[in-house]
Amino acid sequence: MELNVLWFGIIAALFVGYFVLDGFDFGVGMSLPFLGKDDVDRRVLINTIGPVWDLNETWVIVAGASLFAAFPEWYATMFSGFYLVLLIILLALIARGVSFEYRHQRPERVWKQRFDAMIVVGSALPAFLWGVVFANIVRGVALDANHDYIGTVFDLFSPYAVLGGVTTLLLFFTHGVLFVALKTEGEMRRRARTLAFRAGIPTVLVAAVFLVWTSLAFGSIPTALLAAVAALALVASVVANLRGWEGWAFGLMAATIGFAVLALFASLFPDVMPASNNPMNSLTIDNASSTPYTLEVMSWTALFAMPVILLYQGWSYWVFRKRVTRSSIEAAAH
Repeated sequence: MELNVLWFGIIAALFVGYFVLDGFDFGVGMSLPFLGKDDVDRRVLINTIGPVWDLNETWVIVAGASLFAAFPEWYATMFSGFYLVLLIILLALIARGVSFEYRHQRPERVWKQRFDAMIVVGSALPAFLWGVVFANIVRGVALDANHDYIGTVFDLFSPYAVLGGVTTLLLFFTHGVLFVALKTEGEMRRRARTLAFRAGIPTVLVAAVFLVWTSLAFGSIPTALLAAVAALALVASVVANLRGWEGWAFGLMAATIGFAVLALFASLFPDVMPASNNPMNSLTIDNASSTPYTLEVMSWTALFAMPVILLYQGWSYWVFRKRVTRSSIEAAAH
């Protein structure tokens, strides 16, 4: 296998990891108005992801750095053409992170409400905009002969791209609510399971339309197969939640997101940024990649670094595997 093909696959895997892990963080943040009946409830929700959200978020940093090093042309075109959208994502992530750290610094209700609103918005905006970004990458954008984006920011919000954004928004929301059900007890756990089922129905419908559209308009046989697996996993997740199999429901939703992301990358290959105006201007894994020597050095680095990262992440989840309860929050307050 050529190294540029290998790194295309590695970057796909990194984004799978990011969307699966930070995806449920977004969902938990968006669930605050629906599951947080009082401040203790909201603290329970935040504490379910409190020990891991920042670790989950580092996956996008690794993915972006790998993209920059392995495919600098792809990185340059995407980050310049999608600059405003990516800047909004960055600001939203900063606002969310600040809110996690500062909402408990003062006891006033208004103070906490403002930071809670920042958590909700800081979760919903990236959840929607990441779908818009990747839908545009799959659909293709207008590029000139130098591979520079020549459209406007409004061109990025086509019906297909907006549908992609709504799809990721709903997937991440349901994913997060399933995580809440997995990590809590009592009334919160029951409410989360109910909300996950109610959210799961529109999620199945919207995701089905988006995956079918992707497969028919931009995909190939591998795309269609991966999309079909994602669709089956999504339906199975809804059924598992309905039966009270919380671990299976959450795992199947993670599989849904993972296979959906892989389907998007499969629809791209061998392009990395198709040009919608002229196929000759498209970026491919060949004309967008770094030199073979750079990719070789990166490969050896990844060989040693990735197992350490995965082991540390697994250890973190094992340490914080216990469920979060209202009683533990109330006891800590006293």
